[in-house]
Amino acid sequence: MGPRYKWVALSNTTLGMLIATINSSIVLIALPDIFKGIGINPLEPSNTSYLLWMIMGFLVVTAVLVVSFGRLGDMYGRARMYNMGFAIFTVSSILLAVTWFDGDAAALWLIGWRVVQGVGGAFLMANSSAILTDAFPANQRGMALGINGVAAIAGSFLGLVIGGVLAPVNWNLIFLVSVPFGLAGTVWAYLKLHDTGIRRRAKMDWWGNVTFAVGLIAVLVGITYGIQPYGDAATGWGSPFVLTCLLGGLVVLAAFVVIETKVDNPLFDLSLFRLRSFSWGNLANLAASLGRGGLQFILIIWLQGIWLPQHGYSFEETPLWAGIYMLPMTVGFLLSAPASGILSDRVGSRLLASTGLLISAVTFGLLIALPVDFPYWAFAAILLANGIGMGMFSSPNRAEVMNSLPAHARGSGSGMMTTFQNAAMVLSIGFFFSLIITGFSSSLPSAMRDGLVAHGVSTGAAEQVAALPAVAVLFAAFLGYNPIQQLLGDQVNTLPPDQASFLTGRSFFPNLISGPFAEGLQIAFSFAIVLCIIGAVASLLCRPVKPGSGGESVGTELAAAAGEAVDASPERGSVLSR
Repeated sequence: MGPRYKWVALSNTTLGMLIATINSSIVLIALPDIFKGIGINPLEPSNTSYLLWMIMGFLVVTAVLVVSFGRLGDMYGRARMYNMGFAIFTVSSILLAVTWFDGDAAALWLIGWRVVQGVGGAFLMANSSAILTDAFPANQRGMALGINGVAAIAGSFLGLVIGGVLAPVNWNLIFLVSVPFGLAGTVWAYLKLHDTGIRRRAKMDWWGNVTFAVGLIAVLVGITYGIQPYGDAATGWGSPFVLTCLLGGLVVLAAFVVIETKVDNPLFDLSLFRLRSFSWGNLANLAASLGRGGLQFILIIWLQGIWLPQHGYSFEETPLWAGIYMLPMTVGFLLSAPASGILSDRVGSRLLASTGLLISAVTFGLLIALPVDFPYWAFAAILLANGIGMGMFSSPNRAEVMNSLPAHARGSGSGMMTTFQNAAMVLSIGFFFSLIITGFSSSLPSAMRDGLVAHGVSTGAAEQVAALPAVAVLFAAFLGYNPIQQLLGDQVNTLPPDQASFLTGRSFFPNLISGPFAEGLQIAFSFAIVLCIIGAVASLLCRPVKPGSGGESVGTELAAAAGEAVDASPERGSVLSR
């Protein structure tokens, strides 16, 4: 292993993060074509769980497993665990692409293999940051983690565009497109990646793993089903099942914390939270993830359900164009994340990360002020600034956290950081969806009933449609379906042609939901502003470190630059003092 090894590690882990995050979002845009291809109507109440698990399953699995897989990397080798993840991810992509049946069996097959794909993604996410931290000297880690972070965030937006392009051709292509990259990455990682950091043999913390997995799965399942209606309520937060999942999950997680203080080799090394930069950096990351997690979903609904139809796009075209019109956010992130990573190596990360979140907070305020039927140039400029702000935060924050860790704990520490991030994004999606649904439920039914009756729909049929759960209307907009046509069904054929054309056209539904949507949007983005400010303060509270030093000895830096494993036991003491 020579001095070029670190660039091999950076290239391969960047490819891994890119395809993992592309696949986390590519399904969002392709859902209409997937459900059409397997012959299922996702808006029927009995099929809502299929829709939710297709959206959330990948995120839930990665959130639950990533810290365990980071711990396995510390024990058995980060490159080995990373390579296993590449292989699992590739095999699951092949089996997703060759789905040959339809109906409920096809939906369960897809959800099951998406879960397995998430297992592979968790291996990749848990160990990529640790591999880079091992391979690069401290004064280059901000740059390396910044580039890797660009792939992670940019992939989630590129997935929207790629899915929008491929799914109308054949929905199987959205999974098949990952296969050649997965095969190449798996072979490349097997041949070229090696463990250069500290490997510590230890017993697996089985009780910690079980209680953490059970507790977190219960909480995330409760959040997922909280979006669905329960009885006469618009959401399911009051249902016994959801409450049992949430409260029971929190009790099990509390037991997990107690267990982690008693075992010799804990899954969560709680002593890491004595590191000031690790604690405050993770709090900032958690707040930022809560604030931005639901942003993508709200923007998709805004564009697909309201703005694009109002500007001449058919509902069937909106998924692709929503991805294209959101590209300024990706561009902003691509510009700022690597630049801020390199800059953080020279000037430190605290001010950069804090400024980035304050910029993001301002953009959320501007989105609130923007009219629902906005001029696109203003929308694009705000998204560009939001991407720049998140990029300014992401790379320095990751470098701050990873640089604070002792060498033997980089895998588990990286996994803990990713767990907080992914779990926060699931929580954010559930919270944002619930706010929008609540806004819809308060005023949409009466507006829907009156509007339908005014255009020839019988009172009984109009009341029946108005009584449908608000989540059905929300998902219709999210999926790019023609909502009124879906909700009215065969009733459309009984109407005069001019009235049917108006109701199913591009203005009735967008105008109908604009008011309720704006109310929910204002509450959700106000929540995001508060979280960004909390994250900015937390970033400032990280311990100041001399730029470029990272707290490591010169010998350790030179050894990492040469890609050689070293015994960094002296490093542990210096890092723990932070």
